Amino acid sequence: MKHIFHLLLFVLLAGGLSLSSCVTKGKFLASEDRVSRLRGDSSSTHHSLKECNATVKDLEGQRDALQNSNAASQSDLKDLASKSKMTIADQAKRLKSLQDLIQAQKDVMNKLKKNIGDALINFKADELSIYIKDGKVYVSLQEKMLFKSGSDVVDPKGVEALGTLAAVLNNTPDINIMIEGHTDSVPINQPKFQDNWALSTSRATSIVRILTKNYMVDPHHIIASGRSKFDPLKSNDTEDGRAANRRTEIIISPNLTELFKLLND
Repeated sequence: MKHIFHLLLFVLLAGGLSLSSCVTKGKFLASEDRVSRLRGDSSSTHHSLKECNATVKDLEGQRDALQNSNAASQSDLKDLASKSKMTIADQAKRLKSLQDLIQAQKDVMNKLKKNIGDALINFKADELSIYIKDGKVYVSLQEKMLFKSGSDVVDPKGVEALGTLAAVLNNTPDINIMIEGHTDSVPINQPKFQDNWALSTSRATSIVRILTKNYMVDPHHIIASGRSKFDPLKSNDTEDGRAANRRTEIIISPNLTELFKLLND
């Protein structure tokens, strides 16, 4: 009986120790799991902190860039303000100078038109016309006053008219002169000229030679050009229209150097 009691006591003690061992192992595993979670949370928190620091650094960089941009803008505004200190009186004075210069050039062109008209008064109205267009004086000479049909040789009457005109031009400073030849739409039938372009340009060149060589018009201020049939005054469908289109125009414009200087100041 005593032996059986000892056996039962041994079994109970062994079971108790086993049960105690199981509880302790469970707590240990739970603790390990908690530690693992804490480590994971710590790593995640550390990563988030690094991202936050990077974001802060980026924002600081943007702040510095904005501050620099603002400083540059302030500098530009100050510079602009210093450059725009022209008073209303200064602006009015500049505008008055500009208006006076434009009016002076208009007066020169009006006077030139009158002087040319007076000088060429003995020539017929159907031989030439004088007018102002776009601030320029036009002296339009008809073909019958200057050339024979299909020729670029200026007739004596045309040479006389050009001499009279040159006397006025030589007494008018600060002008530019363009000699512009025009034809009708009928194709040229002369071996000397390939087409109406060649005829119109050659006629303009003939007049330039007379003005510069015979009458000493300054060649630095004169241009020869030809427009062929492409700038007609009237329709080329009628003889009268074609006759009006066969012309040479002497276009006189003011020298605009002073005007551009004033505009650029």
